Amino acid sequence: MLDINKIYEAAERIKDIVVDTPFSYAPYLSEISGCEVYLKKENLQVTGAFKIRGAYNKIATLTQAQLACGVVAASAGNHAQGVALSASKFNIKAVIIMPESTPLTKINGVKYYGAQVILAGANYDEAYAYALEYGRENSLTFVHPFEDDEVMAGQGTVALDILKKCDTLDAVIIPAGGGGLISGMATAFKSINPNIEVIGVSAKGAPALKNSFELGYAIDSLGVKTIADGIAVRDTSEITLKYILQSVDTFLSVDDEEIASAMLFLLEKQKLVVEGAGAVGVAALLHHKLEHLKGKKVAIVLSGGNVDVTLLSLIIEKGLLKSGRKMKVTVTLIDKPGSLLKLTEMLKNLNANIVYISYDRTSISLEYGDAHVTVHMETKGEEHQQEIQSALKINGYLRG
Repeated sequence: MLDINKIYEAAERIKDIVVDTPFSYAPYLSEISGCEVYLKKENLQVTGAFKIRGAYNKIATLTQAQLACGVVAASAGNHAQGVALSASKFNIKAVIIMPESTPLTKINGVKYYGAQVILAGANYDEAYAYALEYGRENSLTFVHPFEDDEVMAGQGTVALDILKKCDTLDAVIIPAGGGGLISGMATAFKSINPNIEVIGVSAKGAPALKNSFELGYAIDSLGVKTIADGIAVRDTSEITLKYILQSVDTFLSVDDEEIASAMLFLLEKQKLVVEGAGAVGVAALLHHKLEHLKGKKVAIVLSGGNVDVTLLSLIIEKGLLKSGRKMKVTVTLIDKPGSLLKLTEMLKNLNANIVYISYDRTSISLEYGDAHVTVHMETKGEEHQQEIQSALKINGYLRG
């Protein structure tokens, strides 16, 4: 059974392995939300996520016979690296089963710590099933990413770290997918100070755990679709749900747009790279889903920072467009010398910084002698964009 003593024991085991990640006041987020907000930056943890805590604690509790045989895990993300690094610390064999679609960067990240990688299955669930079978056939101990008391105890040490630095919290906001992190942390908080409100946040595209919390029993979802891949769990664990129902006070979800805006906020305002799963707590506060916390002291766990750079670049680009700092317009010009120069001169006089221009003469919607010109610009907000739109209309470049 998971209890506070297990979590204290885990803290002792992992103390020389994990980083004491910063727990810092967030002034701008505090001003926006009306709360006194502190960020627990597990995105700066070893391997870039909290998962090393549970993985190492689990492996540290294995028997000598189990250690001699080695371990196996199924993961395409943070748990894989946590198990691989932990196994390397004990100098034991580790096999990580990853879906066949796993990006090369993640595969190499696991291999860097000395683990063997096997690609199997079209998705996590198929990789998980293969890992269980592979472990039985090869006498390897399976290290579950969340459905294990020793793993949950390791994750619960995040709560102990927070309480060492701030024992006067009113609430803590924790990402929730499989439920390992929130189970461990909620158990610790409620054991030490039952008055701390424990709030779980999931992704709307992975609704199983939230739905199960509200119903009071485990149900699964048909599928998951979210940019928060670290909490994109399809099925609810009855084991973690039991602890969540005992110790979690509030559970809510945020959508991908809200998650993306939180990631961009953390990057721009906090200078922190945080993955989607790690940003859900900030998303909930930014989008005013926890108004009852106004005036209270709140901790948010940033659970990881291993975000795919392609996704991050897309989030930045879309964020700049939505905030009025980038703009794209398509106009029709007479295809003759000087037409484009006239347009760009006008935009220059409006202080729009042109970063890219594309030119299309062949569209079937064009009359002969005309061209579509698409201009990408850096702008200074919505008011500046409205000024540009008005000027384009006045000068006949836009209709309506």
